[in-house]
Amino acid sequence: MKRTIEGLQMAREEWRLIWEEKANNCYYNMGLDRAILNAVSKKKAQNTIRFYRWQPSAVSIGYFQSMKKVVDIDKCKELGVDYVRRITGGGAVYHDFEGELTYSVNCLEENKKLPQEIMKIYEKICAGIIVGMQKLGIQAEFKPINDIVLKSSQKKISGNALTRREGVVLQHGTILRKVNLEKMFFVLKIPDEKYKTKMISSAKERVSSLELELGTAPSFREIREALKAGFEETFEIDLVQEKITPEELKEAEEIANNVFQNEEWLFKR
Repeated sequence: MKRTIEGLQMAREEWRLIWEEKANNCYYNMGLDRAILNAVSKKKAQNTIRFYRWQPSAVSIGYFQSMKKVVDIDKCKELGVDYVRRITGGGAVYHDFEGELTYSVNCLEENKKLPQEIMKIYEKICAGIIVGMQKLGIQAEFKPINDIVLKSSQKKISGNALTRREGVVLQHGTILRKVNLEKMFFVLKIPDEKYKTKMISSAKERVSSLELELGTAPSFREIREALKAGFEETFEIDLVQEKITPEELKEAEEIANNVFQNEEWLFKR
C-alpha cells in the first residue's frame, strides 16, 4: 500500500506477519518468540508481529515469579494443562485453547515508530489492539501499567508484558475470546481455598471477553484480521504475511527444549 504526501508516492514501512493455523504447546510458543527476537536483533528478519494459540492450554508466569508459589502443578497435570516461565515480567496468565488469541511484537528499539519509555511502548502497542477491537465492535482503552479495559465497565479484556533485550522490544499479550475463570482459579494457587468462590465472583466483576461483550465469540480468523488492521493503522505499516524461516524454526525448537521446558528454568524461583 502507498500513501501520497505532497504529490509523492511514499511506500509504507513493511513489517512481517506470522500467523500459524496450528496451535502449539507453551514451550514452542515461548521459544519461537525468543527465536524471532534473535532474528530481528541480528537484522535477519523484519520487525515481526505474530498471532498464535496454545495447545494444550497452559499457564505462563512472569520471569520474576515462583512457579511453586503461583501454580498448582498437581491440578495442572490432572487437567492436562502445561506451565511455563516467560522471559517477560508480569503475573500468571491462563492461556485457554479456545479462549484466547495471543499476539507478540518484536521490534528494533531504534525504530522511530516505537517510543523509548516503557510506559509509552505499552501504550503504543496496546493502541493497535484497541483499534483492532473497535473493528470488532468493542470500545476499549489502555489502563496503565499494561492492561486494556472496556471503556464502559473498566473490565479487563487484555493483559500484556514486555522485555527489552539485544536492542529489541518484545511485547506479547492476550485477547480474551472467551473466559473460564473457574478453570483459571483451579490451576492457580489460592492462599486459602475457602476464599476461592469469592475470588471467582470478584474476578467476574473485573474481567470480560469478546464473547461476553458481543454475545458470540468471533472466530480466531476474524480477531486476527481485525488486529492486523489495527496494528497497520496505528503504526502506519503494511503487514506482509510470511512463514517462519527454517533457521528460526530450528532455533525455536532448541530454545523450547533447552530452556523453556527445562526444570531449572521452570522452577528457578
